[in-house]
Amino acid sequence: QVQLVESGGGLVSIGGSLTLSCTASGSNFDRFSIGWFHQAPGKERKGVACIHRFNGNNYYSDSVRGRFTISRNPDTNTVDLRMEKMKLEDTGIYYCAVASGTGGLTAVAYDYWGQGTQVTVSS
Repeated sequence: QVQLVESGGGLVSIGGSLTLSCTASGSNFDRFSIGWFHQAPGKERKGVACIHRFNGNNYYSDSVRGRFTISRNPDTNTVDLRMEKMKLEDTGIYYCAVASGTGGLTAVAYDYWGQGTQVTVSS
């Protein structure tokens, strides 16, 4: 059983930056593919960034590529999502998740989820 806790959410202005962190307990991240998902108000949850378990590559959705960066810190067993040049449409709840398989940007591929952290981008 893996427990995931997200942190770092908050209020940020358009064009600003924010870093989210996901901390795992019960297991190490190196056993999983790791994903960050965004759920905008009234919308479905969508993958924005992930780290592939087997090839170690990072993948991003078109909406965040070039603005967001996912990174894993083995020393602290955390995975960060660095968000830059933020837009109003980045507002929502961000979830961290892990998958025993390849993961990707599809929510159904993931086995364990955190509770999410709220990010609000204001004008």
